[in-house]
Amino acid sequence: MRNLEPNNGDIEPVDPEAPFGPRLDSVISTARDQLIALQAEDGHWSFELEADATIPSEYILLNHFLGDPNDEVEGKISNYLRRIQNAEGGWPLYQGGASNISATVKAYFALKLVGDDIDAPHMTRARKTVLAGGGLAECNVFTRYTLAMFNIVPWRAVPVSPVEILLAPRWFPIQIGKVSYWSRTVTVPLLVLTALRADAENPRNIGLDELQSDDRDRAYYALKNPTGHWLGGLMIRIDKLARQIEPFIPKRWTQRAIDRALVFIDERLNGEDGLGGIFPAMANALMVFHTLGYDKDDPKVITARKAIDRLLVFSGDEAYCQPCLSPVWDTGLALHALLETEPPENDLHIAKATDWLLERQISDLRGDWAVMRPDAQPGGWAFQYRNDYYPDVDDTAVVVMGLDRIKRPETDPAIKRATDWVLGMQSKNGGWAAFDADNTYHLLEHVPFADHGALLDPPTSDVSARCLSMLAQLGYDKSHPAIRRGVGYLCSEQEEDGSWFGRWGTNYIYGTWSALCALNVAGDEQEGAGIARAADWLEGQQNEDGGWGEDCATYWDGEGKDFGISLPSQTAWAILGLMAAGRGHGSAVRRGIEHLLSNFDPENGWYEEYYNAVGFPRVFYLKYHGYRSYFPLLALSRYRNIEARDDGRIDFGF
Repeated sequence: MRNLEPNNGDIEPVDPEAPFGPRLDSVISTARDQLIALQAEDGHWSFELEADATIPSEYILLNHFLGDPNDEVEGKISNYLRRIQNAEGGWPLYQGGASNISATVKAYFALKLVGDDIDAPHMTRARKTVLAGGGLAECNVFTRYTLAMFNIVPWRAVPVSPVEILLAPRWFPIQIGKVSYWSRTVTVPLLVLTALRADAENPRNIGLDELQSDDRDRAYYALKNPTGHWLGGLMIRIDKLARQIEPFIPKRWTQRAIDRALVFIDERLNGEDGLGGIFPAMANALMVFHTLGYDKDDPKVITARKAIDRLLVFSGDEAYCQPCLSPVWDTGLALHALLETEPPENDLHIAKATDWLLERQISDLRGDWAVMRPDAQPGGWAFQYRNDYYPDVDDTAVVVMGLDRIKRPETDPAIKRATDWVLGMQSKNGGWAAFDADNTYHLLEHVPFADHGALLDPPTSDVSARCLSMLAQLGYDKSHPAIRRGVGYLCSEQEEDGSWFGRWGTNYIYGTWSALCALNVAGDEQEGAGIARAADWLEGQQNEDGGWGEDCATYWDGEGKDFGISLPSQTAWAILGLMAAGRGHGSAVRRGIEHLLSNFDPENGWYEEYYNAVGFPRVFYLKYHGYRSYFPLLALSRYRNIEARDDGRIDFGF
């Protein structure tokens, strides 16, 4: 959103005493009806999840790797890619951001594969952007792997990635179980592709010579130190040594490692929900099957292909590929919004959502998380429709808080299983991560392979806040060790200015809202000063139009905190955070409520164009299309509810 002017509108000053009255009720009622209209027949919600140009481009690249272009689908994706190209010719990681060379190379390559003339104006501008940025040699590691498989850059352009590392014992410094779930599911098949020197079919024989800043065979694709630390430099020297050793690795070790990788993939193939539930892992698995010569009619190939094609979104003459699906997250959040608008008794829509969620609890499979927590019993929810090996602590906490408010007898066993699992997933430092416990092997952040900066899944403030909120809402107090340690962790993560970093939502507004909700129900007077500083910080970021909005650039150190554009979702987070801090009757909240009311369209609800979440900070950003529907509704309904109470209290953790 950088370099965009704030939309301050023509909003009249808000009377600090005047009630919103029927206007508030009308917007809540209409927004609730709009949300219900989007509910599936079986009770769940699943909104679009949009990323940058990378995933749609990779969908096209995958088809051409397999030798199976789909001109109709790819033509629609190419229309989408052309539309989101920025003015200078590149593709950014989010709207208003700077061109990203890796995203631009993949988009350019995808468009060339579908037949765009390299001398067309949009291709010329893209090529100039790439060359000005240093050419293909400046691409990140994952892009280099793709280019190596298409024989565009030499394999020496990628780090040494021996598949034999899958045979390493747990104590070994570099071991596949020590990386995050998403890195694990992407890397295991990628190691097989690297070992086999996978060669794309590329039926149209498309290359990228015009993007080479030097002759291909003479260009030196130097690996980069991902952290700038001396350990990163050491890892690059180790990589050079490993290149000398690699040819002498016994073939039987390589085959044994490939066999182990295939077992890993087969066990976690996850039906039509796909390996890990995420596109890069699914695509790598399908490329492995192709490289190993699996027939197109093989059930594994068919299933893997269906999982990928389920991610496509079509709209007129455009299409894009989602990075994954988000139905459990969307359903849990939509459920909270509905619970805030009406009592759950006899509400069919709440009942159907509850039943759908209860059916998706993972209670009979011990996923990868069990390596670090062998004594914990399963009981979580995944982010996607199914992803049983990888339940998500964040989703689980949100779902449990919703189920707890419903107070149906059949929810009690599910809540008990989930609570035990969340307690078991607490890390040693008192915080919680999204998918694993104590995934803090920071040595691995220095390997050249980790230049995307998201190899690990350490505890974060926002996920920890959600777990604390859940436990406190269920009745756990500061006398419980998990609460005491969790609050201590959360307080230690507060920034000097009073905010909290948001790992999974953009950014400080998201983190601060999450932390304030937790401290409201789990903290005590000792946290009062920190709560006040956080509330002051939120009030200080309010825009002139009464809303809040944060630029994705805040994930870069030193870029500042640009809050010039108001977004419905971020405005809702700020309002919810201030209400949790006890400032629900203040003027900042009232101005925020007025902003949401004034920007509501009775036909289409709230409009939100910009990205509002993050997959990996500084690498991969997301737009949850559902955030504009349920977060503002939650904020408005909660405001109405606390207005009816003299003490203005919020009894719920979310």
